[in-house]
Amino acid sequence: MLVLTRHLSEQIVIGDDIVLTVVAINGDRVRIGIDAPKDVPVFRKELLPVIPSESPTQKGASNAVKSGSNV
Repeated sequence: MLVLTRHLSEQIVIGDDIVLTVVAINGDRVRIGIDAPKDVPVFRKELLPVIPSESPTQKGASNAVKSGSNV
C-alpha cells in the first residue's frame, strides 16, 4: 500500500486518466473528488457486497457515484 500525504486542493494521479483531488478537510474527515472515465466503476468499499450482480458499468451504477451523490 502506498501512503501519501496531501493538502487541500492537491491531487494524486492514477494511470493516465484517473485523478483524485482533496476537496475538503473537516477535522478527521476528508472529501475526495474522483475524476475518472465513465467506463471505470468507482464505489465505496463498504458498499461492494451490496451492489447488485449486474455489471457495475451499466448506466446508473457508475453514474450515481460520479454525479456527486454520497454513495
